[in-house]
Amino acid sequence: MKKRLFLVIGLIFVIALLSGCTEIKQPITSESEGFWNEYIVYPLSLFIIKVAEFAGGSFGLSIILVTIIIRLFLLPLMIKQTKSSKAMQAIQPEMQKLKEKYSSKDQKTQQKLQQETMALFQQHGVNPLAGCFPLIIQMPILIGFYHAITRTREIADHNFLWFDLGAPDPIYLLPLIAGATTFIQQKMMMAGTANQNPQMAMMLWLMPIMIIVFAINFPAALSLYWVVGNIFMIVQTYFIKGPELKNAKAAGNAGGAKK
Repeated sequence: MKKRLFLVIGLIFVIALLSGCTEIKQPITSESEGFWNEYIVYPLSLFIIKVAEFAGGSFGLSIILVTIIIRLFLLPLMIKQTKSSKAMQAIQPEMQKLKEKYSSKDQKTQQKLQQETMALFQQHGVNPLAGCFPLIIQMPILIGFYHAITRTREIADHNFLWFDLGAPDPIYLLPLIAGATTFIQQKMMMAGTANQNPQMAMMLWLMPIMIIVFAINFPAALSLYWVVGNIFMIVQTYFIKGPELKNAKAAGNAGGAKK
């Protein structure tokens, strides 16, 4: 679980690095050079513009539609990632028994632990890295969409609902909604595990706070993207993990009744 936490923190660092150092303030056009610009950011920017034309010139509506389209495109990867996570969670009790059995820190014992662990993975058909591959594939697309939103000049010149897309939300409502939906989405994803793991519980609160801070300072177009993406993820998680969420809620209610 610690490795997964470090992976998430590492991805956040990569996002921050890319958003700060990869031409983030330079408008994206057909003349932008480089693989990242030509094959990821510009096509996504052009897609946003074309969808806006279809949506009557509304770039806010375009961001909503493109976010949903991209999330639908990534849905099979998310399902695969969720299945891998469930498989790893199912064998955790057996892995814990192995760790207790081979608790000695000497080299031979640790080698035996690794061998037994790999045998356990093979027995249950579990690949410990399978949950990371979908995430690695998703990140360039999502970061590219982030760049497309911030670097498409046409977006900054339009407004949507009560805010200008190119400026931060003046009443901070969108950042708060982004933070709240991030918390709900994280809570659903971590159902049944956050209370057992301090690191996961920390991430449950850390991520929404980070999103709110970013959203307050970034253009409202990004906050809109985060809100729509989070709502999609909440609905997606409900349908993928429905029974698991109900069991976790029942267990929580039972625990509260005992107290």
